[in-house]
Amino acid sequence: MAKDTTGRLRVTVKSGGRLKLSSKLWLERQLNDPYVAQAKRDGLRSRAAYRLIEIDDKHHILKHGITVVDLGAAPGGWSQIAARRVGAADGKGKVVAIDLLEMPEVPGVNFAQLDFLAEDAPEKLIAMMGGRADVVMSDMAPNTTGHRKTDQLRIVGLIETAAAFACDVLNPGGTFLAKAFQSGADAELVAQLKRDFASVRHVKPASSRQDSSERYVLAMGFRGGAKTSPIVGD
Repeated sequence: MAKDTTGRLRVTVKSGGRLKLSSKLWLERQLNDPYVAQAKRDGLRSRAAYRLIEIDDKHHILKHGITVVDLGAAPGGWSQIAARRVGAADGKGKVVAIDLLEMPEVPGVNFAQLDFLAEDAPEKLIAMMGGRADVVMSDMAPNTTGHRKTDQLRIVGLIETAAAFACDVLNPGGTFLAKAFQSGADAELVAQLKRDFASVRHVKPASSRQDSSERYVLAMGFRGGAKTSPIVGD
């Protein structure tokens, strides 16, 4: 073991050539990440939970008794925090979550293994919700190709699709939160969000890794309007 710049002991992985360099570096980063260790102590599924905690502590988006939709939920860190803060485990609020991957059960969370980009996904989500939502949040990220422009287009496409869904299902005053990476949401999408929401900003929680390009677009105060699609059961 060696010490890092803060004086903490740092674990070094010796792979003996069995691991690719990228895998070795990822494993070292996980083993030396204080948020990963804290998540285990706190019983949280992932370090990503602390990003949502920070955002909510500052902007107060997860209110008791509301309905939350979590897109790209696995392994469940955001769903855990949302369920606790809205009271879903006690039946006071509701959290609906989907992901391409399987996700072990989270108390108070209604989960379905779905591809959000599938044609029937929004309809299935709406049926799970049983009404409108107060928060739509997305920690989705596309598979990367290594080609910067292609990856950026994929990221923007995901945000745009999630934002369109949010505008179809949110109650007036609702919130949309989505991973956007360093470049953030593109100008055209930000302009549209500013028309649909009272405030739009980019946020980067302190719990995001310093070398990470991720940040989030946070749109609050959904204006609603005639163009919002009706929801069965309203």
